[in-house]
Amino acid sequence: MGAASISRTLTRRLCNGGGSPVALGRLWVPLPPQPQAFSSSCCSFSSSAISSSVPESQSASSSQVHGNERRWGWSKLLLFLPGALTFGLGTWQIFRRQDKIKMLEYRQKRLEMEPLMFKSISPPNGKLDYLEFRKVKCKGVFDEERSIYVGPRSRSISGVTENGYYVITPLIPIPNSTESVQSPILVNRGWVPRSWRDKSLEDLQSGRKPPIIAPPSVEDSEGSSWWRFWSKKRNNVEVNIPAVIPTEVVGVIRGSEKPSIFVPANDPSSFQWFYIDVPAIARAAGLPGDTIYVEDINENVNPSNPYPVPKDVNTLVHSSVMPQDHLNYTLTWYSLSAAVTFMAFKRLRPRRIRR
Repeated sequence: MGAASISRTLTRRLCNGGGSPVALGRLWVPLPPQPQAFSSSCCSFSSSAISSSVPESQSASSSQVHGNERRWGWSKLLLFLPGALTFGLGTWQIFRRQDKIKMLEYRQKRLEMEPLMFKSISPPNGKLDYLEFRKVKCKGVFDEERSIYVGPRSRSISGVTENGYYVITPLIPIPNSTESVQSPILVNRGWVPRSWRDKSLEDLQSGRKPPIIAPPSVEDSEGSSWWRFWSKKRNNVEVNIPAVIPTEVVGVIRGSEKPSIFVPANDPSSFQWFYIDVPAIARAAGLPGDTIYVEDINENVNPSNPYPVPKDVNTLVHSSVMPQDHLNYTLTWYSLSAAVTFMAFKRLRPRRIRR
């Protein structure tokens, strides 16, 4: 037997608490008994090492399991988030529908009232809340040289869509008339074709001056030295005063439009108006910023002069999004909420093991 084999045999016997004889070749050599401290220390060392390593691995695995459970719990909630959001949007459309119904009913009741005789209306603190959507009758003279065109706005004529503009013209008082407006107002006369705006821009570029609508009175002229010089011949001089044709407007008091994010900003310097901003248009026309704005709804259109085309009164009780549209949006959002919520439940449902 080799020396390496003898060494391995002795080592095994010592670890087992040796005391029994060991065969060395043909001789049996008794070994002295080893102290129990060595064997017990070996066993205690191994058992303590095993016992200390097992709790550490168990605690690490248990903490990892708890962390995974927490993350899985949050992920469950996130699966239901799209369904909650779409349900909230559907509920919001219900409230929007109710507000829209009340708004349209309010407009309809105001338009059914008798028209007011508009002479001089001065709203308190510049607020037109109590006058908006009220019909008014007002007389005056259109100052067409200060007209402003807002657009482009499309109009369907016999199935053909044509682009044009809304023409807004100041209505100024009639001289020496108690039935006319006492202060200028802005009147949206209706829709006109593009050629109207092109002609107006050509007149502005050519530098044509607006005609004098209200000539100076005789009393003011008498105060000048020239008139005093010719005062003796006053009875023999014929003054040609241009005839002033009054215009009666039946319209509805309105406010400024609220443009969407897709509508460009107005550019008064280049005469480009994309939406109705009453204070800005009034200042561009040389009027105060708190000038009242009226939309013409007169249905008596002269066939020989069809333009401008006044607004249809039915369009004033119409909105871009009607209550029926809000109801359709509500059904759409609720359907989407039900679909994504069903998908979330199906994702969390335990799968059956096929055998």
